[in-house]
Amino acid sequence: MTTPPVSLLYTEVEEELRAAVRSLLADACPHSAVLARIESATPYDGDVWKALARDIGAAGLLVPEELGGAGASAREAAVVLEELGRAVAPVPFLTSAVLATHALLAARTAGGGEMADDLLERLASGEITAALAVSFAASPYRPAGGEVTFEPGDGSDGSDGGGEVVVSGRVTGVAGADVADVLLVHARVPGMDASALIAVGTREQGVQITPVTSLDLTRPVAMVSLGSARGRVVARGEGPDGADLVASIMRDALAFGAGLLASEQLGLAEWCLTTTVEYVKERKQFARPVGSFQALKHRLADLWLEIGGARAAARNAAGALAAGDLPGGASGDSGASVAVAVAQAHCGDVAVHAAEECVQLHGGIGMTWEHPAHLYLKRAKADQIAFGTPGEHRNALARLVDVPAPLGEPISRT
Repeated sequence: MTTPPVSLLYTEVEEELRAAVRSLLADACPHSAVLARIESATPYDGDVWKALARDIGAAGLLVPEELGGAGASAREAAVVLEELGRAVAPVPFLTSAVLATHALLAARTAGGGEMADDLLERLASGEITAALAVSFAASPYRPAGGEVTFEPGDGSDGSDGGGEVVVSGRVTGVAGADVADVLLVHARVPGMDASALIAVGTREQGVQITPVTSLDLTRPVAMVSLGSARGRVVARGEGPDGADLVASIMRDALAFGAGLLASEQLGLAEWCLTTTVEYVKERKQFARPVGSFQALKHRLADLWLEIGGARAAARNAAGALAAGDLPGGASGDSGASVAVAVAQAHCGDVAVHAAEECVQLHGGIGMTWEHPAHLYLKRAKADQIAFGTPGEHRNALARLVDVPAPLGEPISRT
Protein backbone atom coordinates (compact mmCIF):
# COMPACT_ATOMS: atom_id res chain seq x y z
CA MET A 1 0.00 0.00 0.00
CA THR A 2 1.39 3.40 -0.98
CA THR A 3 1.80 5.91 1.84
CA PRO A 4 -0.03 9.17 1.04
CA PRO A 5 2.27 12.19 0.65
CA VAL A 6 2.76 14.46 3.66
CA SER A 7 1.81 18.11 3.24
CA LEU A 8 4.74 20.37 4.11
CA LEU A 9 2.54 23.47 4.27
CA TYR A 10 1.36 24.97 7.53
CA THR A 11 -2.36 24.96 8.24
CA GLU A 12 -4.25 28.01 9.47
CA VAL A 13 -4.46 26.50 12.95
CA GLU A 14 -0.71 25.91 13.00
CA GLU A 15 -0.02 29.50 11.97
CA GLU A 16 -2.34 30.79 14.69
CA LEU A 17 -0.54 28.63 17.23
CA ARG A 18 2.81 29.93 15.99
CA ALA A 19 1.65 33.54 16.32
CA ALA A 20 0.48 32.97 19.90
CA VAL A 21 3.71 31.27 20.97
CA ARG A 22 5.93 33.83 19.21
CA SER A 23 4.04 36.73 20.78
CA LEU A 24 4.35 35.21 24.25
CA LEU A 25 8.07 34.54 23.87
CA ALA A 26 8.75 38.02 22.48
CA ASP A 27 7.16 39.58 25.57
CA ALA A 28 8.20 37.15 28.29
CA CYS A 29 11.42 35.57 27.02
CA PRO A 30 13.74 38.17 25.44
CA HIS A 31 17.39 37.27 24.99
CA SER A 32 18.39 39.56 27.83
CA ALA A 33 16.24 37.52 30.22
CA VAL A 34 17.65 34.21 28.93
CA LEU A 35 21.24 35.46 29.30
CA ALA A 36 20.55 36.63 32.84
CA ARG A 37 18.85 33.38 33.79
CA ILE A 38 21.64 31.04 32.63
CA GLU A 39 23.96 32.71 35.13
CA SER A 40 21.54 32.02 37.97
CA ALA A 41 20.78 28.86 39.91
CA THR A 42 17.47 28.43 38.03
CA PRO A 43 18.12 28.39 34.26
CA TYR A 44 14.59 27.20 33.46
CA ASP A 45 11.99 29.96 33.33
CA GLY A 46 9.02 28.79 35.39
CA ASP A 47 6.84 31.80 34.55
CA VAL A 48 7.25 31.35 30.81
CA TRP A 49 6.56 27.63 31.13
CA LYS A 50 3.44 28.29 33.18
CA ALA A 51 2.16 30.69 30.52
CA LEU A 52 2.92 28.21 27.74
CA ALA A 53 1.47 25.26 29.63
CA ARG A 54 -1.71 26.82 30.97
CA ASP A 55 -2.53 29.89 28.90
CA ILE A 56 -1.65 28.45 25.49
CA GLY A 57 -2.16 24.81 26.45
CA ALA A 58 1.21 23.62 25.16
CA ALA A 59 1.72 21.16 28.03
CA GLY A 60 -1.30 19.10 26.93
CA LEU A 61 -0.94 19.56 23.20
CA LEU A 62 -0.47 15.83 22.53
CA VAL A 63 -2.81 14.63 25.31
CA PRO A 64 -6.26 13.39 24.18
CA GLU A 65 -9.23 15.67 24.80
CA GLU A 66 -10.90 13.18 27.14
CA LEU A 67 -7.92 13.61 29.48
CA GLY A 68 -8.02 17.39 29.39
CA GLY A 69 -5.55 17.92 26.56
CA ALA A 70 -5.83 19.53 23.15
CA GLY A 71 -5.80 16.26 21.21
CA ALA A 72 -3.40 17.80 18.71
CA SER A 73 -0.77 16.01 16.65
CA ALA A 74 2.98 16.08 16.13
CA ARG A 75 2.51 18.83 13.53
CA GLU A 76 1.27 21.31 16.12
CA ALA A 77 3.97 20.27 18.59
CA ALA A 78 6.55 20.84 15.83
CA VAL A 79 5.35 24.41 15.34
CA VAL A 80 5.78 25.12 19.06
CA LEU A 81 9.28 23.64 18.95
CA GLU A 82 10.19 25.83 15.98
CA GLU A 83 9.34 28.92 18.01
CA LEU A 84 11.08 27.63 21.13
CA GLY A 85 14.19 26.95 19.05
CA ARG A 86 13.98 30.40 17.52
CA ALA A 87 13.98 31.93 21.01
CA VAL A 88 16.26 29.32 22.70
CA ALA A 89 13.57 29.37 25.38
CA PRO A 90 14.62 27.67 28.64
CA VAL A 91 11.43 25.63 29.16
CA PRO A 92 10.91 21.83 29.46
CA PHE A 93 8.47 21.48 26.55
CA LEU A 94 10.56 18.91 24.65
CA THR A 95 11.35 16.80 27.69
CA SER A 96 7.92 16.90 29.35
CA ALA A 97 5.20 17.70 26.78
CA VAL A 98 6.83 15.66 24.00
CA LEU A 99 9.17 12.92 25.26
CA ALA A 100 7.54 11.97 28.58
CA THR A 101 4.01 12.51 27.27
CA HIS A 102 4.60 10.25 24.26
CA ALA A 103 5.98 7.51 26.52
CA LEU A 104 2.86 7.72 28.69
CA LEU A 105 0.57 7.63 25.66
CA ALA A 106 2.36 4.52 24.41
CA ALA A 107 2.12 2.94 27.87
CA ARG A 108 -1.59 3.78 27.95
CA THR A 109 -2.08 2.00 24.62
CA ALA A 110 -0.17 -0.98 26.02
CA GLY A 111 -2.54 -1.23 28.99
CA GLY A 112 -1.11 1.37 31.36
CA GLY A 113 -4.59 1.98 32.74
CA GLU A 114 -5.47 4.56 35.37
CA MET A 115 -1.88 5.38 36.29
CA ALA A 116 -1.05 6.62 32.78
CA ASP A 117 -4.37 8.47 32.53
CA ASP A 118 -3.84 10.24 35.85
CA LEU A 119 -0.35 11.39 34.91
CA LEU A 120 -1.49 12.58 31.49
CA GLU A 121 -4.34 14.58 33.01
CA ARG A 122 -1.98 16.27 35.45
CA LEU A 123 0.54 16.99 32.71
CA ALA A 124 -2.14 18.48 30.46
CA SER A 125 -3.33 20.83 33.19
CA GLY A 126 0.20 22.06 33.87
CA GLU A 127 -0.02 20.78 37.43
CA ILE A 128 3.14 18.71 37.06
CA THR A 129 6.14 18.34 34.75
CA ALA A 130 7.64 14.97 33.85
CA ALA A 131 10.93 13.75 32.43
CA LEU A 132 11.84 10.47 30.78
CA ALA A 133 14.82 9.18 32.78
CA VAL A 134 17.09 8.46 29.84
CA SER A 135 20.29 10.15 28.74
CA PHE A 136 19.73 13.07 26.38
CA ALA A 137 22.40 11.47 24.19
CA ALA A 138 20.54 8.14 24.02
CA SER A 139 19.64 6.87 20.57
CA PRO A 140 16.49 5.09 19.36
CA TYR A 141 18.83 2.66 17.58
CA ARG A 142 20.77 1.62 20.68
CA PRO A 143 19.24 -0.15 23.69
CA ALA A 144 19.15 2.02 26.78
CA GLY A 145 21.50 1.21 29.62
CA GLY A 146 20.17 -1.28 32.16
CA GLU A 147 21.52 0.30 35.33
CA VAL A 148 18.11 0.64 37.00
CA THR A 149 16.36 -2.29 38.70
CA PHE A 150 13.16 -2.71 40.65
CA GLU A 151 11.53 -5.13 43.06
CA PRO A 152 8.03 -5.39 44.55
CA GLY A 153 7.14 -3.13 47.45
CA ASP A 154 4.66 -3.63 50.31
CA GLY A 155 3.58 -7.06 49.11
CA SER A 156 2.55 -5.83 45.66
CA ASP A 157 4.19 -7.49 42.68
CA GLY A 158 3.61 -4.44 40.50
CA SER A 159 2.21 -6.61 37.77
CA ASP A 160 -0.67 -4.24 37.07
CA GLY A 161 -0.45 -0.57 36.20
CA GLY A 162 -0.19 1.39 39.44
CA GLY A 163 1.47 -1.37 41.49
CA GLU A 164 4.05 -0.05 43.94
CA VAL A 165 7.68 -1.08 43.52
CA VAL A 166 11.09 -0.11 44.86
CA VAL A 167 13.54 1.29 42.30
CA SER A 168 17.34 1.47 42.53
CA GLY A 169 20.05 2.62 40.14
CA ARG A 170 21.11 5.72 38.29
CA VAL A 171 20.83 7.41 34.91
CA THR A 172 23.23 10.08 33.69
CA GLY A 173 22.63 13.06 31.42
CA VAL A 174 18.85 13.33 31.91
CA ALA A 175 17.43 16.54 30.46
CA GLY A 176 14.58 18.19 32.35
CA ALA A 177 15.09 16.13 35.50
CA ASP A 178 15.93 19.10 37.70
CA VAL A 179 12.51 20.71 37.14
CA ALA A 180 10.45 17.51 36.85
CA ASP A 181 7.89 16.47 39.43
CA VAL A 182 7.78 12.91 38.09
CA LEU A 183 10.45 10.73 36.52
CA LEU A 184 9.50 7.94 34.11
CA VAL A 185 12.10 5.24 34.68
CA HIS A 186 12.78 2.16 32.57
CA ALA A 187 13.84 -0.54 35.07
CA ARG A 188 14.43 -4.29 35.03
CA VAL A 189 14.00 -7.12 37.51
CA PRO A 190 17.44 -8.50 38.47
CA GLY A 191 18.00 -11.96 36.99
CA MET A 192 14.65 -12.01 35.20
CA ASP A 193 13.44 -11.24 31.69
CA ALA A 194 11.05 -8.54 32.86
CA SER A 195 11.01 -4.76 32.72
CA ALA A 196 8.69 -1.89 33.51
CA LEU A 197 8.10 1.80 32.98
CA ILE A 198 7.83 3.25 36.49
CA ALA A 199 6.70 6.69 37.66
CA VAL A 200 8.85 7.99 40.52
CA GLY A 201 8.16 11.30 42.23
CA THR A 202 11.23 13.49 42.47
CA ARG A 203 10.41 14.27 46.10
CA GLU A 204 10.36 10.61 47.10
CA GLN A 205 12.91 9.49 49.65
CA GLY A 206 15.95 8.04 47.93
CA VAL A 207 15.69 10.21 44.80
CA GLN A 208 18.69 12.43 44.21
CA ILE A 209 19.04 14.73 41.21
CA THR A 210 22.50 16.19 40.74
CA PRO A 211 22.96 18.83 38.01
CA VAL A 212 26.03 18.28 35.84
CA THR A 213 27.83 20.64 33.49
CA SER A 214 25.90 21.00 30.25
CA LEU A 215 27.10 22.54 27.00
CA ASP A 216 23.62 24.01 26.47
CA LEU A 217 23.08 26.30 29.43
CA THR A 218 19.40 26.75 28.52
CA ARG A 219 18.69 23.02 28.83
CA PRO A 220 20.49 21.59 31.89
CA VAL A 221 21.09 17.88 32.34
CA ALA A 222 21.44 15.98 35.58
CA MET A 223 22.41 12.63 37.04
CA VAL A 224 19.45 10.81 38.57
CA SER A 225 20.27 8.47 41.47
CA LEU A 226 17.57 6.20 42.87
CA GLY A 227 18.31 4.57 46.20
CA SER A 228 15.41 2.24 47.00
CA ALA A 229 12.94 4.92 45.92
CA ARG A 230 9.27 4.03 45.77
CA GLY A 231 7.47 4.27 42.46
CA ARG A 232 4.37 3.03 40.71
CA VAL A 233 4.27 0.85 37.60
CA VAL A 234 2.85 2.48 34.49
CA ALA A 235 3.51 -0.43 32.11
CA ARG A 236 5.17 -3.80 32.60
CA GLY A 237 6.16 -6.75 30.45
CA GLU A 238 7.52 -10.20 31.24
CA GLY A 239 9.26 -12.74 29.06
CA PRO A 240 11.10 -11.91 25.81
CA ASP A 241 8.04 -10.31 24.21
CA GLY A 242 6.92 -8.45 27.32
CA ALA A 243 10.33 -7.02 28.13
CA ASP A 244 10.66 -5.91 24.53
CA LEU A 245 7.29 -4.16 24.82
CA VAL A 246 8.64 -1.73 27.42
CA ALA A 247 11.91 -1.32 25.50
CA SER A 248 9.81 -0.52 22.43
CA ILE A 249 8.02 2.24 24.35
CA MET A 250 11.39 3.77 25.13
CA ARG A 251 12.67 3.44 21.55
CA ASP A 252 9.50 4.95 20.11
CA ALA A 253 9.65 7.87 22.56
CA LEU A 254 13.25 8.57 21.55
CA ALA A 255 12.39 8.32 17.85
CA PHE A 256 9.39 10.62 18.34
CA GLY A 257 11.58 13.09 20.21
CA ALA A 258 14.24 12.92 17.49
CA GLY A 259 11.68 13.62 14.77
CA LEU A 260 10.33 16.70 16.55
CA LEU A 261 13.77 17.88 17.65
CA ALA A 262 14.36 18.58 13.95
CA SER A 263 11.75 21.34 14.17
CA GLU A 264 13.58 22.96 17.07
CA GLN A 265 16.78 22.79 15.01
CA LEU A 266 14.92 24.36 12.09
CA GLY A 267 13.68 27.29 14.19
CA LEU A 268 17.16 27.81 15.59
CA ALA A 269 18.75 27.82 12.12
CA GLU A 270 16.14 30.23 10.75
CA TRP A 271 16.83 32.73 13.55
CA CYS A 272 20.56 32.51 12.91
CA LEU A 273 20.12 33.18 9.18
CA THR A 274 17.63 36.03 9.61
CA THR A 275 19.68 37.76 12.30
CA THR A 276 22.91 37.40 10.34
CA VAL A 277 21.38 38.80 7.14
CA GLU A 278 20.06 41.80 9.07
CA TYR A 279 23.47 42.37 10.63
CA VAL A 280 25.52 42.22 7.42
CA LYS A 281 23.13 44.72 5.83
CA GLU A 282 23.97 47.25 8.54
CA ARG A 283 27.65 46.53 9.31
CA LYS A 284 29.92 48.60 7.06
CA GLN A 285 33.52 48.20 5.99
CA PHE A 286 35.27 50.32 3.37
CA ALA A 287 32.12 52.47 3.30
CA ARG A 288 30.02 49.51 2.12
CA PRO A 289 27.71 47.08 3.89
CA VAL A 290 29.65 43.85 4.41
CA GLY A 291 26.64 41.99 3.06
CA SER A 292 27.43 43.39 -0.38
CA PHE A 293 30.67 41.41 -0.55
CA GLN A 294 30.31 38.50 -2.92
CA ALA A 295 31.96 35.94 -0.65
CA LEU A 296 29.45 36.62 2.14
CA LYS A 297 26.54 36.56 -0.30
CA HIS A 298 27.57 33.09 -1.42
CA ARG A 299 27.92 31.80 2.14
CA LEU A 300 24.48 33.08 3.12
CA ALA A 301 22.90 31.83 -0.10
CA ASP A 302 24.30 28.36 0.54
CA LEU A 303 22.98 28.46 4.10
CA TRP A 304 19.54 29.55 2.86
CA LEU A 305 19.42 26.51 0.58
CA GLU A 306 20.46 24.19 3.42
CA ILE A 307 17.75 25.58 5.68
CA GLY A 308 15.18 25.12 2.92
CA GLY A 309 16.08 21.44 2.85
CA ALA A 310 15.95 21.29 6.63
CA ARG A 311 12.47 22.80 6.61
CA ALA A 312 11.24 20.16 4.17
CA ALA A 313 12.83 17.35 6.21
CA ALA A 314 11.51 18.61 9.55
CA ARG A 315 7.99 19.19 8.23
CA ASN A 316 7.98 15.76 6.60
CA ALA A 317 9.02 14.12 9.87
CA ALA A 318 6.33 15.99 11.83
CA GLY A 319 3.69 15.06 9.26
CA ALA A 320 4.74 11.40 9.18
CA LEU A 321 4.66 11.20 12.99
CA ALA A 322 1.24 12.86 13.02
CA ALA A 323 -0.04 10.31 10.51
CA GLY A 324 0.72 7.34 12.74
CA ASP A 325 2.93 5.65 15.28
CA LEU A 326 6.27 3.99 14.74
CA PRO A 327 5.35 0.31 14.34
CA GLY A 328 7.99 -2.01 15.66
CA GLY A 329 9.96 0.81 17.23
CA ALA A 330 12.60 2.94 15.56
CA SER A 331 14.02 -0.20 13.99
CA GLY A 332 10.82 -0.71 12.02
CA ASP A 333 10.55 0.10 8.32
CA SER A 334 7.61 2.49 8.58
CA GLY A 335 7.49 5.76 6.65
CA ALA A 336 7.73 7.61 9.96
CA SER A 337 11.00 5.86 10.80
CA VAL A 338 12.47 6.88 7.45
CA ALA A 339 11.24 10.46 7.83
CA VAL A 340 12.77 10.74 11.32
CA ALA A 341 16.12 9.39 10.13
CA VAL A 342 16.18 11.78 7.17
CA ALA A 343 15.28 14.77 9.33
CA GLN A 344 17.94 14.16 11.96
CA ALA A 345 20.60 13.14 9.44
CA HIS A 346 20.18 16.59 7.85
CA CYS A 347 18.84 19.07 10.41
CA GLY A 348 21.43 18.48 13.13
CA ASP A 349 24.31 19.49 10.87
CA VAL A 350 22.40 22.40 9.31
CA ALA A 351 21.61 23.92 12.71
CA VAL A 352 25.27 23.77 13.74
CA HIS A 353 26.39 25.28 10.43
CA ALA A 354 23.85 28.11 10.75
CA ALA A 355 24.94 28.88 14.31
CA GLU A 356 28.62 28.83 13.33
CA GLU A 357 27.99 31.22 10.45
CA CYS A 358 25.99 33.47 12.78
CA VAL A 359 28.89 33.73 15.22
CA GLN A 360 31.53 34.22 12.53
CA LEU A 361 29.67 36.74 10.37
CA HIS A 362 28.82 38.86 13.40
CA GLY A 363 32.55 39.38 13.78
CA GLY A 364 33.81 40.49 17.17
CA ILE A 365 30.36 41.05 18.65
CA GLY A 366 29.45 37.45 17.82
CA MET A 367 32.14 36.26 20.22
CA THR A 368 30.84 38.22 23.22
CA TRP A 369 28.80 36.82 26.09
CA GLU A 370 26.30 39.67 25.81
CA HIS A 371 25.25 38.70 22.28
CA PRO A 372 22.90 35.68 22.15
CA ALA A 373 24.74 33.99 19.24
CA HIS A 374 26.64 31.69 21.60
CA LEU A 375 23.35 30.42 23.05
CA TYR A 376 22.32 29.21 19.60
CA LEU A 377 25.67 27.58 18.89
CA LYS A 378 25.60 25.71 22.20
CA ARG A 379 21.97 24.63 21.72
CA ALA A 380 22.76 23.48 18.17
CA LYS A 381 25.79 21.46 19.26
CA ALA A 382 23.88 19.85 22.14
CA ASP A 383 20.91 19.04 19.88
CA GLN A 384 23.23 17.52 17.29
CA ILE A 385 24.09 14.60 19.58
CA ALA A 386 20.66 14.31 21.23
CA PHE A 387 18.53 11.25 20.41
CA GLY A 388 21.18 9.91 18.06
CA THR A 389 23.91 11.65 16.11
CA PRO A 390 23.47 12.46 12.40
CA GLY A 391 25.82 9.56 11.64
CA GLU A 392 23.63 7.11 13.56
CA HIS A 393 20.56 8.32 11.70
CA ARG A 394 22.36 7.94 8.36
CA ASN A 395 23.28 4.37 9.31
CA ALA A 396 19.66 3.63 10.20
CA LEU A 397 18.40 5.26 7.01
CA ALA A 398 20.72 3.08 4.92
CA ARG A 399 19.25 -0.04 6.50
CA LEU A 400 15.65 1.22 6.30
CA VAL A 401 15.83 1.89 2.57
CA ASP A 402 18.25 -0.98 1.85
CA VAL A 403 21.18 0.96 0.44
CA PRO A 404 24.89 0.82 1.39
CA ALA A 405 25.80 2.75 4.50
CA PRO A 406 27.92 5.90 4.14
CA LEU A 407 31.63 5.22 3.85
CA GLY A 408 33.16 4.76 7.28
CA GLU A 409 29.77 4.41 8.96
CA PRO A 410 28.90 0.68 9.19
CA ILE A 411 25.25 -0.15 9.59
CA SER A 412 24.25 -0.72 13.20
CA ARG A 413 22.48 -4.05 13.75
CA THR A 414 21.29 -3.30 17.32
